[in-house]
Amino acid sequence: MNDTINYSQPGSSRISPISTLLFFIIFILGILISIPVIIVNIYVGIVLIILVTIIARIISLAVRTTPEWERVVILRLGKFDRIKGPGIFFMIPIVENIAYWIDLRTASIPIKAEQTLTKDNVPVSVEAILFWKVNDPKMAALEVANYKDSADLAAQTALRDMIGKSELSTILSDRESIDAKLQNTIANRVTPWGITVISVEIRDVIIPENLQNAMSQKAQAEREREARVILGDSERIIAQSFMDAAEKYKGNPAAMHLRAMNMLFEGLKEKGALIIVPSSAVDTMNLGGIVGLKEYQEETQKKKE
Repeated sequence: MNDTINYSQPGSSRISPISTLLFFIIFILGILISIPVIIVNIYVGIVLIILVTIIARIISLAVRTTPEWERVVILRLGKFDRIKGPGIFFMIPIVENIAYWIDLRTASIPIKAEQTLTKDNVPVSVEAILFWKVNDPKMAALEVANYKDSADLAAQTALRDMIGKSELSTILSDRESIDAKLQNTIANRVTPWGITVISVEIRDVIIPENLQNAMSQKAQAEREREARVILGDSERIIAQSFMDAAEKYKGNPAAMHLRAMNMLFEGLKEKGALIIVPSSAVDTMNLGGIVGLKEYQEETQKKKE
């Protein structure tokens, strides 16, 4: 008995160790039983050995095993009969055969759409990964010829459709929404085949180099525009603050004089600082009298010492 199609992961053995062990045990026992017969009648002994070999083979084919992550689809006389696994199970040799070995583990398929036009006519190449698993081995075996290749083709077609219906800015900035839409589209196509789509993740979006340069220049110009807008707003706020301060000083000359004197004091604190003050400002603030009074106090102090 041969398996029709092997859809399991590479390296999975289709020959059960238990079946092999049973075959050798029955075969050796048959040889031991046949030895006395061969001594009496060699022809009868040879026939007996052939019968023992056939019986050992049939019994070994009746006992099969599957690993934890696999299920087998069994056909009886060409019709679906049952799903078996994991562990040990029994079959009727010749009458029943294993049609498919279905792997239930989560699998991943890389999907790629090269030079596909977006909704705004921009050629892009998109790479994504599809994570899926079989949830109904019967449907995966009977509803589609090759569920792995079919899922791959359905995913690539859905990716191209999604790119054609989306603008470049949406693909670049809203990947989570694109992933969700793509997952729903693929799921609608592969669910009738007994496949569950776990997630779809876009890995990379590649755009032409000249378009990258244009987008970079656009982004730089946008940042410069925002910087100038912020600078203009700052100037407006500063001017408004000066206007508000002028209104307050307008009705209070003493406060204006104190503010001016404080500014001069702050400037004179630096060593070697030289400040040129207009004469009108000196007369207004009476700085001459103040400076003279300060010098007179300094001279008086020196005389006392």
